[in-house]
Amino acid sequence: MSTLEGSAGAESERPVPRRLSAARGLGDRAFRYQLTATGGIVLAIMAAVGLFLLLRAGQALRARGVWAFLTTAEWQPDVHRFGIAAVLTGTLLIAAVAVTISVPLAIGTALFISDVAPRPLRRTLVTMVDLMAAVPSVVYGLWGLFFLQEHVIGLSRWLSDWLGWIPFLHVDGVQPGEPLASQSVYTASTFVAGIVVALMVAPIQCSVMREVFAQAPAGEREGAYALGATRWGMIRAVVLPYGMGGIIGGTMLGLGRALGETIAVYLIISPVFAIQPHILQTGANSVSSLIALHYGDASTFGMSALMAAGLALFLLTLAVNFTASSIVARSRSGAQSEA
Repeated sequence: MSTLEGSAGAESERPVPRRLSAARGLGDRAFRYQLTATGGIVLAIMAAVGLFLLLRAGQALRARGVWAFLTTAEWQPDVHRFGIAAVLTGTLLIAAVAVTISVPLAIGTALFISDVAPRPLRRTLVTMVDLMAAVPSVVYGLWGLFFLQEHVIGLSRWLSDWLGWIPFLHVDGVQPGEPLASQSVYTASTFVAGIVVALMVAPIQCSVMREVFAQAPAGEREGAYALGATRWGMIRAVVLPYGMGGIIGGTMLGLGRALGETIAVYLIISPVFAIQPHILQTGANSVSSLIALHYGDASTFGMSALMAAGLALFLLTLAVNFTASSIVARSRSGAQSEA
């Protein structure tokens, strides 16, 4: 009994850790309130945009129905036959082509700047990449329309001839290896628009990835070299695993930009209101180009239909960004940045 009483007394006499609290001065409190207010304003603006689109789209959604609006490919709002099945499919295909091309390009450029390029050259390369991100989209669109497209036709034909057995690379009406096939079937396609959008979003993705790669722990880099790793071995074992959050975040940021790109896509594509899964074939569409095409001559009901299309694009972009945020927060680089 005395042993139990002794152990209970010893437990009661154990020191309790003292709670530490930092005294915040007036400047710290003001800065905290300012950041909180700024974050609240951003969320309020985003909610206001969504509410505005929802209210303006209510007339069209009530007349057509949400399910019919999502599954109809036609766009004739004045006769109440309209939907975003075709333009939403085109939007996703253009964004998929853009991300497929831009992500390897952005990763390679970011790794070269952060780990391979000589130090005097890095600042020049960073400036060039940032300047590419500042070029207006209309310039990219004109460049893609008058210069890039005619040089991509040969690649599109080669892909169609040798990989046309893949459904999305097939071109209707063209036989593989046919020398007299018209080049016009390869113009104004999803593939051309995707390449242009990829060059637009790659600088943004590269900037995000480069900043994360540069923060990889120097001790782990040196440890990898001390164990005999080559530069590529160090990058593969240290930089890439650490920068996974930056890769995902940059990819999703570029995807969000690609989903909403308007002018460049509008200048290049030939709009079709039918589901077009063949990315090399002429004819494509997107939600943003649909709005730009019909905004000027839309009736009151047609404007409501365009607002419904904008609401769908807004919700899609939000879903992509929130998914990316949750993935980045669970990665090593994301957790490190929050600490």
